[in-house]
Amino acid sequence: MNRIAQTVSAAILGALLLCLMTLVHADESRPTGRYARVPEGADGIGKRYMGRDIAGIMGWQGAAWLEREEREREERTDRLVTALQLKPGMVVADIGAGTGYLARRIAPAVMPGGKVLAVDVQPEMVALLQSTVRQSGLTQIRPLLGAEDDVKLPPSSVDLAIMVDVYHELAFPYEVLASIVSALKPGGRLVFVEYRAEDPNVPIKALHKMSEAQIKREATVHPLVWDRTVTTLPWQHLVVFRKPN
Repeated sequence: MNRIAQTVSAAILGALLLCLMTLVHADESRPTGRYARVPEGADGIGKRYMGRDIAGIMGWQGAAWLEREEREREERTDRLVTALQLKPGMVVADIGAGTGYLARRIAPAVMPGGKVLAVDVQPEMVALLQSTVRQSGLTQIRPLLGAEDDVKLPPSSVDLAIMVDVYHELAFPYEVLASIVSALKPGGRLVFVEYRAEDPNVPIKALHKMSEAQIKREATVHPLVWDRTVTTLPWQHLVVFRKPN
């Protein structure tokens, strides 16, 4: 009887394991309701959202490119910062802050009394940023580690959130935007800075560009209202949304 019971138990356990493996495989191969799986290309992650193939993230190993000498000339970051209309005392969230190239330029504009929450999902980038902050003495910059699907900022704590050439690389754009909207104060602004897909002369791969129409399409599924679009940068547009009061 014991031998028969053991055999039956083993058979039941095997069947349960087979069912579990089948369910896991089905879950991995089936796209979620928001995202579709597509063939993975050289620049994409094999995932599509609202008709747009999601680009792969630039790893921390490419940090030097973020600090390249020609970046100011190519992107006119001075114009970008001016367009943000920053004021002393503001709390700004730089999402996908990388090495802190932009955070360091924003920080003086929100002083006295303001701060820059520099969020990145790569621990190595956050470590680089912490080192940069120590060297620069810009203590109003707070390096923070976020998650792939959540910026992990307190609700209603941010006056302005900005993503510079970041949004198109988010693996979970819907979830990240939802967490940013939650973190914005009523009346707070969210700024997308992306290379212009409408301009064939912008020397950037297609998957790393976004059109104004696509940005608006993806942003307005959230409680955000388009405010304005700035086109004074050489290669990028700056698309601004507000969270209603």
